[in-house]
Amino acid sequence: MIYLQLFLSFLQVGLFSVGGGYAAIPLIQSQVVELHPWLTLQEFTDLVTIAEMTPGPIAVNSATFVGIRIAGPAGAIIATLGCITPALILVSLLAYIYDKYKNISVLQNVLTCLRPVVVALILGAGLSILSMVLFNDQAPALNVIDWIGAASFAVAFVLLRKFKWNPILTMCLCGAAGLVLHTALGIA
Repeated sequence: MIYLQLFLSFLQVGLFSVGGGYAAIPLIQSQVVELHPWLTLQEFTDLVTIAEMTPGPIAVNSATFVGIRIAGPAGAIIATLGCITPALILVSLLAYIYDKYKNISVLQNVLTCLRPVVVALILGAGLSILSMVLFNDQAPALNVIDWIGAASFAVAFVLLRKFKWNPILTMCLCGAAGLVLHTALGIA
């Protein structure tokens, strides 16, 4: 039964995550935190961090990690297959259709209309994670802000956008700085 739940949950993620990995984050969260309480929100945030750091798509990495956590190696295989099956079918079909009809204006208009939706999905996921980082699952207030997390976000944003730093280096430096500061200040 758990294998079927894993397969169907990540089949939905694979089927409805239009726009790539970041657009899949709210769908994954809905499946693994809200619908099936396989992970807490904190564990989910850690999962997204690890899925971004490891090679490969976020949704596939998340499926593999959740699958192995819930049902071992077989669960990892089943969840990953659930995640990639829609893409295998849809990409093959869409490649054929796009190649055949790529010069039709209706197709170009549909693709143009999907862009704002993808941006909204990414923004929603980003704001959820930022809220969890800043307020640690508490009601938003100035006295509960994780100032180290807020500073890490601000520094990483500036380094990545303004100075075009390497994202891996930025993550490693911010992670190390957060570890040192949280340990030194005794913050959990």
